[in-house]
Amino acid sequence: MRILITNDDGINAPGLEVLTAIAHDIAGETGEVWTVAPAFEQSGVGHCISYSRPMMIAKLAERRYAAEGSPADCVLAAIYDVLDGAKPDLVLSGVNRGNNAAENTLYSGTIGGAMEAALQGIPAIALSQFMGRGTDDLASPFEAAAAHGAGVVRALLDKGIWTQDDYRVFYNVNFPPVAAAQVKGLKVAAQGFRRDTAFSCEPHISPTGRRYLWIKGGPQHRPTLPGTDAAVNLEGYISVTPMRADLTAHDLLSQLTVQLA
Repeated sequence: MRILITNDDGINAPGLEVLTAIAHDIAGETGEVWTVAPAFEQSGVGHCISYSRPMMIAKLAERRYAAEGSPADCVLAAIYDVLDGAKPDLVLSGVNRGNNAAENTLYSGTIGGAMEAALQGIPAIALSQFMGRGTDDLASPFEAAAAHGAGVVRALLDKGIWTQDDYRVFYNVNFPPVAAAQVKGLKVAAQGFRRDTAFSCEPHISPTGRRYLWIKGGPQHRPTLPGTDAAVNLEGYISVTPMRADLTAHDLLSQLTVQLA
């Protein structure tokens, strides 16, 4: 098996080291693991691609590259440059430092990398590690992902639903903010929504007197509706959410057709 890995935290991120170990576990001794990751952190870029500017890519080691672009750029660079059109069998994106549950999913470069792989017709899984008090005192805050990641990926490869339609399914996996031994299991969960909180911006004055705006996130440990991703994560479960890039509100098509007739 040939596996491509990427992330949005950057080529030197500790979560990418965890993902590398997971990928090698899945690929086995006869498989290949290729890394094409952003040269610098790309958190929050979503499914952005560098359509209006070129990017540089550098080979750092055998099967290891850094690109000056987003995670989606990295997937494109891997397929059409590094691998010269030979698509990998699987794309893994992460392991993100912080959850990509609920509304975070819409901003996530980690999700963007997996989404681009799915649009290219490649099975893809995004993996993220929820952080919190339960991970603060661990030797590695990625302990749950490191211990359970390969098992989750293997379960999805063996038993997951992989569609062949235009907007193929990809998977979003979030590991709970607890030690590996405290993980209660795995739950399939819908994407949730944290109510009464949202991303915002806050003005600050720099030492030079210039005014800048910082984007800031809301509280991360507010549960979403019961049974949805962030809620089950905060209960100690790994969440698995099937996703598609199709943004159509299919439930409204028939009603809207009647109302606009």
